[in-house]
Amino acid sequence: MSDECRVCLLGLIFLSSLLTGISGVDETHVFISSGENVRLSCNNALHDCNSTTWNYNGFIDSATVELIGLGIKKKDTERHERLSLGSDCSLNIRNISKEDYGYYTCQQYLNGQRLKADARVFLHVLHVSSSQTEISAGLSVTLFCQLYSYPPVSCDDWIRSERIQLFWVNQTGVKLTRSDSRYQILSSSDHCIITLNTTLLNEDHNREWRCEVTQRDQVKTSVTYTDPSTTNTHTTKEILIILKTAVFAAPTVILLQIICARRAERKDSQQPEEIEINTIIE
Repeated sequence: MSDECRVCLLGLIFLSSLLTGISGVDETHVFISSGENVRLSCNNALHDCNSTTWNYNGFIDSATVELIGLGIKKKDTERHERLSLGSDCSLNIRNISKEDYGYYTCQQYLNGQRLKADARVFLHVLHVSSSQTEISAGLSVTLFCQLYSYPPVSCDDWIRSERIQLFWVNQTGVKLTRSDSRYQILSSSDHCIITLNTTLLNEDHNREWRCEVTQRDQVKTSVTYTDPSTTNTHTTKEILIILKTAVFAAPTVILLQIICARRAERKDSQQPEEIEINTIIE
């Protein structure tokens, strides 16, 4: 089978699973934003997670990666530090990145024999990025919002089958449209990506830019882009406050040390006199 046929077949399987599911295989679709934590349920789990194995597939031609083997986390995987196995045998992933998209398979084994049907979880990751590392008033900036999914089904197919769509919204949740002359919004028909281009104004400082993905007009997840220089500014201000406090506090500390030292000297000089007086009285 050629690669093109394989991709088409996987795409059809994926879309059919969205609509009806596949007989004998339990499938779930999870939408999550990058940077968040996610819990992937194992719907075929037994009472003991020692029989649970979690596998991962990220790309069409990539090999299957075993993340959890019979209840034990594999330490030779790139994401092992962010993984954990829940008490219900679910797979927990911290700080999701766009590279985590794909499908995860939960399997049950007993004495080397696979039990039950596989439980698959398709993880779709919404990620936003900027054309610039720092943004400020007067500059033109382009924000990219993309939904990473497996297999690589075109957004046209998604729109027709499940009405999957991406939107940019303002801080009040209102969708930004192409009719607004301030924003240039473009969508890709090949990949699930939508771009927002605008020239920033002074009132945009500290503003959050949010992208949403909807399925049948229901918001599945959203991701927010915040100017990274804002965080740097807050950090710089905090450092300056600490330095100013230290500058004003330093003279006070020095003065207290001088006073304490002088008092100690006075006590030392008074002790011999007291001893002599006591001797004369005796």
